[in-house]
Order: sequence, then structure tokens, then C-alpha cells
Amino acid sequence: MNAVSTPDDERVASPVGLHRVLEPSGRDITLPQSARRLDARPELWPDEVRIAVETLNLDAASYRQLAEKHSTGGRLDGGAVRREVLDIIAARGKMQNPVTGSGGMLIGAVEEVGPLSPLGLHAGDRVATLVSLSLTPLAVTDGLERWDGLSEQVPARGHAILFGRSIAARLPDDLDPRLALMVMDVCGAPALVERVVAEYAARDVAPTVAVLGGAGKSGSLSLAAARAAGAGRTIGVVPLERERAVLEASGLADAVVLADARSPLGLAAAVEAAGGPADVTVVCVDVPGCEQPAILATAQGGTVIFFSMATSFAAAALGAEGLAADVRMLVGNGYVPGHAELALRLLRDVPAVRSLFESRLTREVGQETGHETAGSDA
Repeated sequence: MNAVSTPDDERVASPVGLHRVLEPSGRDITLPQSARRLDARPELWPDEVRIAVETLNLDAASYRQLAEKHSTGGRLDGGAVRREVLDIIAARGKMQNPVTGSGGMLIGAVEEVGPLSPLGLHAGDRVATLVSLSLTPLAVTDGLERWDGLSEQVPARGHAILFGRSIAARLPDDLDPRLALMVMDVCGAPALVERVVAEYAARDVAPTVAVLGGAGKSGSLSLAAARAAGAGRTIGVVPLERERAVLEASGLADAVVLADARSPLGLAAAVEAAGGPADVTVVCVDVPGCEQPAILATAQGGTVIFFSMATSFAAAALGAEGLAADVRMLVGNGYVPGHAELALRLLRDVPAVRSLFESRLTREVGQETGHETAGSDA
């Protein structure tokens, strides 16, 4: 079927968005995530949905890379970060960091729904997209003028396009939309952790679960999910003393250890001293070089879940081989059925999780308004 607004276009609508790929084209065409450039025109094909953008949420690995690139002497040039994000969106028709390959997600209101859309959305629905900005056609119309470049959440005006096979969730009425966005941005992590821990519990095994980056968004949710699913012991690993204090006070982990997740012997020793090696190790930190340390911290026959866009999967696979490590390695792909509902339920039901998220939100709002606030960072 031809596009509704471009009847002379010979391409047909694809539920995975192939019809929006501009480069490469022809026989070299790729899926939208690996494409160099997408068609972000607002006109809809029959199975698409157009979202009026309110806020972009850059993923942690992407924002860290941009912030480090544009920092001098410890001072971040937020204007330079903003300009680069604008340049990326303009050049690629999507927000995909060319270094990390990752993007983030967004919230907004449904503007128009194609007649063949299977997503069940209606005009006026306020939603969070649960697919990456790295594959979502996106156009920005306000120059990101309300964003100072100093936080991952980006106030924005423009539009985004969802395909027939995209995923979106209506924003809950009982939560600040920015808080809901924070949770939904990482909702795949706790859902996969719950699934893996439940597999152990089904064999009457109460696994030891170590979460690297336990004080962060995905880390805190993963600790809560592991405990709820039947973990026998949870270990939170953090790099900074202030994060250890925050995580210990939360009670989300049975033990909290201070260790550099990039240090093979240091991490393994810290986890072992806290009751390891871990049966399940969850990598939620946004820095590279954590693959082999995570493997060393995991028991033979155990599972490592990589939930960071900074992960080198070649380093993980070859590292496990070189260490003669018999571990199952899983890539957290961000999607597990029911993941948004699970993460929001944890936020509502576990006060410590909500407190960590609200502290982080307060700190980011303080950065935007020029006031200094306290809270965990990971």
C-alpha cells in the first residue's frame, strides 16, 4: 500500500519502518536502527502514528559521551552538547549518537493515528515511546531552546513517528511525567532480571544477584526486581562513597560494596567478600570496560546480563572464552512483555525505589534552574 500522503512513492509501508530509510537505499537498505538517515516527514503512512514531542530522554551512555566530549577542565559546555544533538537529529532524521550508536526515548502526545495502526493509540493520548530514538524518525522545531545541555532530559518541540511494530505506553495519571519517563527509559532491565531470577527460583535455587551500578535508575529497579523474584542475596556495587551511603540507606541491597566495575580483580574480590561470586551479575553502568570484570565476578554456570550501551559484546564473548568462564551471557534488548507495567509497579510498591528516582529528578530539576541539590548519581 502506498503512503497516504505520497501516492507516487513506489515503496510500500513496512511495519518495521523500512519505508522510512533514506540511506542506505536499494539493495543495501537496512533497518531504521542501523540506517544512516531516516525520512522524518510528518505525513503518515497508513499504519503509523505521529507524536507531538514534549521531552526527549537521552540514554545514559550517549549523554555521558557527549558530556565528556564537550567538557574542559571539569566544566561542561552545555551549549555545545545542545548544538551537537541538534546536528545529529538534523543530519540523521533521528537521535542516534554516532559514537555509542544509542539514542534514548521520548514522551509526547499523539497527534494523528493512521487508519491501519495496530498500536491502539488515539489522538490526545500522552505516551512514552518504548523504542529507541536511534530508530525513531524525529524532527525538532524549537532548536531545543529550553534545554541547557546539562541533563539527560531534553524539553523539546517537534514530532516523531511510530511504525506499525513500535511500542508505546500511555503515561500514568498518578506520576509526574518526567518521573514516569525516567522509569520507562530503563524498564527493560528489571523485567529481564525478574525473568532470570524466576528461572532460578523455579529450580528451588535462591540466587545471589550482584548489580553493577546499583544506585542508578536501572540498577535500583533491578535490585528490587531481583528481591521480589526470589533472590537469596542481593549485592549492590557502586563506584563512589556517596552512592554507597545512599544505597545502604535505601535497604534495596543486602550488601553494598565500593568497587570500580572496570577492575577485574578489584570487582571480583569485592563481590566475593560480600557473599559472591554471584549467580547472576547485572551490568547497569554506562562506562566501557566492564565486560571481563563482570564475568570474573560470576560463578561458573552463572548468568551475566549486560544492560549498558557501553558494552562491547566482542569483548564479552572473547573475554569469557579467554577466562575459561562457563557463563551464560544475555543482552538486555530493552523489551520484555509487560516491562513498563512491572517497572511502574516497583516504583509504586517499593518506597526506596521511588525515593531514589525522586531524588534524581529533584537534582536534575535543580541543575536546570541553577540550584544545587543532593542525590545519588549512576
